[in-house]
Amino acid sequence: MPLIQYLSRIQFDFGAIGTLADEISRLGMRRPLLVTDKGVANAGLLQKALDAARPHDPVVYDGTTENPTEASLLECLALWRDNGCDGLIALGGGSPIDLSKAIALLTSHGGALADYNVKTGGSERIGKVSTQIAIPTTAGTGAEVGRACVMSLLDGTKSVAVNLNLVADTVICDPELTLTLPPHLTAATGIDALSHGIETTMSPWVNPPAGAIALDCVRRTAKWLPVAVEDGSNRQARWEMMMGALEGGMCLQKALGGAHAMATPLGELKLHHGALVGVLLPHILRFNKDHAGPAIADIRRAAEVPEGQPIDDWMHRFLLRIGLPTSLGALGVTPEVLPEIAEKAAKDHLSATNPRPAMASDYLALLQEAL
Repeated sequence: MPLIQYLSRIQFDFGAIGTLADEISRLGMRRPLLVTDKGVANAGLLQKALDAARPHDPVVYDGTTENPTEASLLECLALWRDNGCDGLIALGGGSPIDLSKAIALLTSHGGALADYNVKTGGSERIGKVSTQIAIPTTAGTGAEVGRACVMSLLDGTKSVAVNLNLVADTVICDPELTLTLPPHLTAATGIDALSHGIETTMSPWVNPPAGAIALDCVRRTAKWLPVAVEDGSNRQARWEMMMGALEGGMCLQKALGGAHAMATPLGELKLHHGALVGVLLPHILRFNKDHAGPAIADIRRAAEVPEGQPIDDWMHRFLLRIGLPTSLGALGVTPEVLPEIAEKAAKDHLSATNPRPAMASDYLALLQEAL
């Protein structure tokens, strides 16, 4: 049964980063750990956050990798202990935000991240975690309000923890922070936001508020993502895409589907999540079209798909328009890995909410089509 709950405190607009110091004080943090990556630091966004945090002086970790790892988690736990930290600030895309969630979880609950894997029932034991502020610098994952934490473990497998207690206490969405995002990353992160709207709309779970948000996410991102890719300085496009990404995170309570079930194990190959999901979207739309007719009709209207054009063809052309790859092969995926990926996709918790039941053989066929 889906849970209808939208409880995060969200500061949203150009200049919202200026609220950081007040939010740190409001939450009672004395020594926050700021988690980010070198790309964010090199773009000057880390300094903007540190300036906005004054007089607070966060401890900084900028070693987050593109797909967050347990190795980074262990480094951050040591920083937390050595510096007496008492809260977290996540600054970046989905990777620093997911890393922050994992730190918040283990500093409050102990154990290892694998203990809280949703596939083994461990996520049900997650209670209140350490205090967090999330500041997205991309418009895509919606991780700032998402309840999931995805991480590559030391053994190379992915662990996924899912619980509403992982959502940050305060979210600061400032579109200003996305103005310097290059076109390729704008596209690769933005397609993830659109995919959230599309897959949650097709999900068979009944959650009308999340469903309405999902369709607005589709409407907003389908219109404004191409604009943001073409002209990154377009402030309205950046505002609309950050709102679309936020909506894409809010609607995740309605659950995702087969594209994300395949993208999760493919991510173990250290490939960009958004680019993977983008490649897979046309194929999952075609696979689901006879099992999610009303939902697909809603998606068509929201995205203004031309009458008579198959929705999978529209999705394929949309990817070309924003400059993203349209095949797994273009991302470096090779045929021999597909059977194992298909088996993992069939066992993924998100496969259960795909509108058309799919077995490993179905996923293998989809992956081969996408190759």
